[in-house]
Amino acid sequence: MYLVANVLESKNMNNIPYQAPEVSLPRDGGEVLNLKEFRPQNVVLFFYPKGATPTCTKEAVSFSKAKAEFDKFNTVLVGISKDPVTSHDKFILKNDLKVPLLSDDGAEICEAFNVWKEKSMYGKTYMGIERSTFLIDGHGNIVKEWRKVRIKNHVEDVLDAVKNL
Repeated sequence: MYLVANVLESKNMNNIPYQAPEVSLPRDGGEVLNLKEFRPQNVVLFFYPKGATPTCTKEAVSFSKAKAEFDKFNTVLVGISKDPVTSHDKFILKNDLKVPLLSDDGAEICEAFNVWKEKSMYGKTYMGIERSTFLIDGHGNIVKEWRKVRIKNHVEDVLDAVKNL
């Protein structure tokens, strides 16, 4: 994955559409999931900072509740954070989530999608995931992205974009 991340850093990610980075990571339950397996379906890939926190829980639950609507438009929902697989398993069970959650513990995929950012809180600077969502078409191209996501109406906005593909 290191090579994938380095190659994509030089790409202008604002020039949509563009080829999505390759994603193959461990998921809840421990198996490895490769997004290519979903083609020719669309994929909504949402990055969130940390499971079991209020905002991340609300986002994951909102996507899970809308899963049937996304299914109607041949679209798979997948979440990614740096949380370990065991944490994802607990998060899914506790909140009855219906979407797979991938573990990017090395932040390589986060870096490839340019969501691994410097943040600050209470005067301390640290690295973390910037809440972001990417709509990937059935050919593996990113056709829409949302950065610095605010949760209110986000799932509805993403679903509208899917409907317009």
